[in-house]
Amino acid sequence: MSDEQLTSVLELDGEERYDYFLSEVLEEREIWILVNSESRFLSIVSEDDGVAHVPVWPSSAFAVEYARGSDDLTPKSISLPDFFKKWVPGLSRDGLQVGVFPGADKTLWITEASELKKDLQDELSSF
Repeated sequence: MSDEQLTSVLELDGEERYDYFLSEVLEEREIWILVNSESRFLSIVSEDDGVAHVPVWPSSAFAVEYARGSDDLTPKSISLPDFFKKWVPGLSRDGLQVGVFPGADKTLWITEASELKKDLQDELSSF
């Protein structure tokens, strides 16, 4: 993906990026997160409302772009079956939401893990 393509997708609004995320994840069958050198995944707590979320991306290129300037974060893929079977129950149990595809302006779509799973499954059934 060229820098121009990357930038144009990152500049989409939150809903458009969410739709892009769904279609890319279904095509590639994986979700990308960022992990630190101790293999701990990045989670962010909002200063405004205290909501904790795990940011996710549709490809490593977008995760790398988000982590630019951080020496400690690297992208890691999660297969869609692993996300459904392990991550959704774990995130729900831990009270973490999912921050889908942060954009250039740092806005993102925050949703329950179970809702993201449902949206992905709905898209899969019409794929």
